[in-house]
Amino acid sequence: QVQLVESGGGLVQPGGSLRLSCAASGSTSEDYAIGWFRQAPGKGREGVSCITRRDNTYYADSVKGRFTISRDNAKNTVYLQMNSLKPEDTAVYYCAVRNYYCSTRTHDFGSWGQGTQVTVSS
Repeated sequence: QVQLVESGGGLVQPGGSLRLSCAASGSTSEDYAIGWFRQAPGKGREGVSCITRRDNTYYADSVKGRFTISRDNAKNTVYLQMNSLKPEDTAVYYCAVRNYYCSTRTHDFGSWGQGTQVTVSS
């Protein structure tokens, strides 16, 4: 069983930056991908970004050029650097894990973190 813990959310003004962290522990395989998803009030959960162990990455069109995903395999931690934040980025952000490859489908991921709130507002 894999445990994921997100951190780094908060309140930020439009145009500001935040860095989210996702720390994995427990029975992780050697080769896993971490995805970031978000869920705004009244909306479904959408894929934001994803990274494999070999640093293959995926970004949703809405965040390309503003968000950067990275990972520190020694620390079993994945980061999501979010720059030029917009009010529409406001959501609960979740990380999730699956073996090998990235996916944008929530049902492809087995373990999820508890989520961290990101609010972009002036």
